[in-house]
Amino acid sequence: MRDRRSSGVGAGIGGLAAAVGLRAAGWDVTVLERDADTRGAGAGISLWSNGLRALDLLGVGDTIRAHGPLTGQGGIRTGTGRWLSRSSGERLHTDNDLGVLILHRAELHSCLLAALPRGAVRTGATVVDVEQTDSSATVIHRTEHAGQQRLTAALVVVADGVRSRVRAAILPRAGAPAYAGFTAWRGVTGDRCALPRQSESWGRGAVFGLTQLPDGRVYWFATANERPGGRHADERAEVLRRFGSWHPPIGEIVRSTDPEAVLRHDIYSHPRPLAEFTLGRVALLGDAAHAVTPNLGQGGGLALEDAVVLASELAGDGPVSRALARYDAARRPRAERISALSQRIGRLAQAENPILTTLRDTLVALTPSTVSARSLARTAAWRPPSPGPGGSGPMRQDDAS
Repeated sequence: MRDRRSSGVGAGIGGLAAAVGLRAAGWDVTVLERDADTRGAGAGISLWSNGLRALDLLGVGDTIRAHGPLTGQGGIRTGTGRWLSRSSGERLHTDNDLGVLILHRAELHSCLLAALPRGAVRTGATVVDVEQTDSSATVIHRTEHAGQQRLTAALVVVADGVRSRVRAAILPRAGAPAYAGFTAWRGVTGDRCALPRQSESWGRGAVFGLTQLPDGRVYWFATANERPGGRHADERAEVLRRFGSWHPPIGEIVRSTDPEAVLRHDIYSHPRPLAEFTLGRVALLGDAAHAVTPNLGQGGGLALEDAVVLASELAGDGPVSRALARYDAARRPRAERISALSQRIGRLAQAENPILTTLRDTLVALTPSTVSARSLARTAAWRPPSPGPGGSGPMRQDDAS
């Protein structure tokens, strides 16, 4: 009988989704997480149609959709508030089968965690290395109380993020993540705030985005061209210094956010594609395989796609090596395309030169919204494999008990 044990490294969105899918495909899953708890952190996350389709196949799509309606109504503005482009959410969905659900990252994380049996995720485990033989892979990890331990399985799923320790250990020539040239702040207002229309405002070397969460709060993000490593004692005050004079309601929204809840992260990505997403019995997934800049809002969606495809390929009884080869062939080209497109949009949005920003704004204003919608639709047009991880359809929620 084939060994169907899987070890996961990282209990973020991609790692949990892979575990849910693999369990539906008949695998016994264990996920190792470095942090001491599994509560999802962060602020908002965008789930476009492709990510929602992946969640449907994992059996949690309806639960996620219950958080709020799909949107798509929004547009791009200048820092003074002048609209460069606007989109209709209804037309996006009707004409292009395109929509986006914005929710708090912790809600998605909790939903995926609830689809796994208790004990499937082991916290406080720092992975040191992975050793392989022809028939198995062993994850070497440390815990505070038990010291160094070994976990052997037929498959290892690496989903420990852009700074993946396992990726660096098993693929030392792959290169470290590269700084994208800008830093990002993110926050969620403490109370409900009225937001007539979501938007992204572009300035010179700076961007500010606003979107309504299903519970009435507002998720916002800001980016600015900066050297990496900068920090301020009060990051909210720094955001207000940079963006407080931009159009309403930006200043009001930032001031409605708890200063302690404002997150700041320098943006890193993997601009140089990997030659393969797999090595032996190890599969890389999500940011560990293909970290992208946030300009398309597709980082989470790509990780969910990875998870569904990986689990679907491993649902049968064939050799793991062949299943991983199919996973690599299915995922790498798409991830490379999305990464390159996201980088191009990032360079456009973060442009600083006054002449370039004037040309950029003019180009955006002259581009019909239907053209932009078709471009977004192509990005989100991914369809999950059939059959899914469970062989005949999505995993039922009661299967996770």
